[in-house]
Amino acid sequence: MKMKKSFLIRAVMAASLLTASVVTTAQAAVLASLRPLGFIAAAIADGVTPTDVLLPDGQSPHGYSLHPSDLQRMRSADLLVWVGPDMESFMSKSVAQLPPNRVVDLSAIPEVKPLLMAADNQEQREHDIRAHNKIADDQQTAVYDMSVWLSPDIAKLTAIAIHAKLLELMPQKKDQLDANLRQFEAGLTKTDIKLGKMLQPVQGKGYFVFQDTFSYFEKHYGLSPMGRLSVNPEIPPGVQRLHQIRTQLVEQKAVCVFAEPQFRPAIINAVAQGTTVRTSTLDPLGGGIALTKDSYVNFLSHLTSQYVSCLK
Repeated sequence: MKMKKSFLIRAVMAASLLTASVVTTAQAAVLASLRPLGFIAAAIADGVTPTDVLLPDGQSPHGYSLHPSDLQRMRSADLLVWVGPDMESFMSKSVAQLPPNRVVDLSAIPEVKPLLMAADNQEQREHDIRAHNKIADDQQTAVYDMSVWLSPDIAKLTAIAIHAKLLELMPQKKDQLDANLRQFEAGLTKTDIKLGKMLQPVQGKGYFVFQDTFSYFEKHYGLSPMGRLSVNPEIPPGVQRLHQIRTQLVEQKAVCVFAEPQFRPAIINAVAQGTTVRTSTLDPLGGGIALTKDSYVNFLSHLTSQYVSCLK
């Protein structure tokens, strides 16, 4: 009798856990491909529906492969927000199977297209061509820098697009969604002015980046890198390459060298060794920043602080 009672208790508990799991999975949600898109989505969906991010912290969209659990999350989300096939080519086939009213494709927003910047370097150009050819081998298109979330102007257009889609899906939440969009736009405008003033004193300072990732941010705030060091984060540069880089840094009187989180400290230290150039790290994906209604402006503010502290 005791054994039967124990079995029944375990069965009831298992059923309860399964029910809770189903409820959680079925819960309305916005799923963003990349963390910065999640920052924008979280502001618009605040108090309306949860927001989550597909790629884990530290993962780059270049070379990522979807797991079965990722596919399930994409299918169960009420709204998927992604940059588009030229950035996240690994998602293209799966996104094509979703209803259009449940997807925000930044690269397809009509107002965004005129703001896209051409990819400057050959490495980025070749990568984007390969990614695009997986989608449409027979089409010839311009190759753009798709790090569009680093543009405050494009971020505002993204917020408007997310708001419109959520309004279609949840018209009963109109008042909250409208208030969230107004708050996001007002906060972004205020922060944008503040950051512009912070960056103005360092606009003429020379610096190098390891990759052309921050072009939208730099153009928006009048920053001009002297060049790109073209260093593979996985392979330490050889002696000859290090000498070339150091000569370049000294001759052009660079103040700072900015790397990204994927670069090991040893590479950064080796590049700057023997010079007076300072080093710093810029994270284009905002790793570690929690998803809240203020995430995006916090993300921009953190980048600004990194620029100012190294260039001042």
